[in-house]
Amino acid sequence: MAPRTRRSERREEPLSRERIVGAAVELLDTHGEKGLTFRALTERLATGPGAIYWHVANKDELLGAATDAVVAAAVGAAAPAASPRDGVRAVALGLFEATERHPWLAPQLATQLSRSPAGTVVPRIFEGIGRHVGALGVPEESWFTVTSALMHYVLGAAGQNAANTASARTAPPGGDRAAFLDGVSAAWEGLAPDAYPFTRAVAGRLREHDDREQFIAGVDLVLAGITALHPPAA
Repeated sequence: MAPRTRRSERREEPLSRERIVGAAVELLDTHGEKGLTFRALTERLATGPGAIYWHVANKDELLGAATDAVVAAAVGAAAPAASPRDGVRAVALGLFEATERHPWLAPQLATQLSRSPAGTVVPRIFEGIGRHVGALGVPEESWFTVTSALMHYVLGAAGQNAANTASARTAPPGGDRAAFLDGVSAAWEGLAPDAYPFTRAVAGRLREHDDREQFIAGVDLVLAGITALHPPAA
């Protein structure tokens, strides 16, 4: 009798929505959104398209489910925080690092926010941040505004960083982040002094800044503003 192959073993595993979504995330990480096709998915899962369609109706639903799975892991991975501020930072960093690991995630988050706010992704992020906002002592009538401000900063800054990282991946051979930032800094330093005094003054900071530290500094600025407007009860 011929030995069982890994492919035959995989075929005998029960096909679930969770397995399908996990395989979709792997394809997205490796090949991007264009590489996520039902044909590629059937080959990876060693099954037929009908079995996949039983669990997922179309590619849009699959992209939404993959995005939700990654967001759930990012938000859920945050360890219990010593304070509400630390809790916000932990959720923010989890999302920031998720967009770094999954280049396709940031565009999908933007899509979910604009087209599917009633789905599971946006409420999951909103809940992850909002429960800490409530613990900060923010009055209930301000929960929505404050949480929205934090969420939009986190997703916007993380998305921009992910776009920068994606651009760096396609840089010509020999190009790297340090060389890119050095070039931009030099260009800023060469701007007309009368028209761009501020930009010229901070050009050197651009050359040496750390993306992760800058991101957290922005979170802390928003938190400082929240605390100033809504000081904790004595």
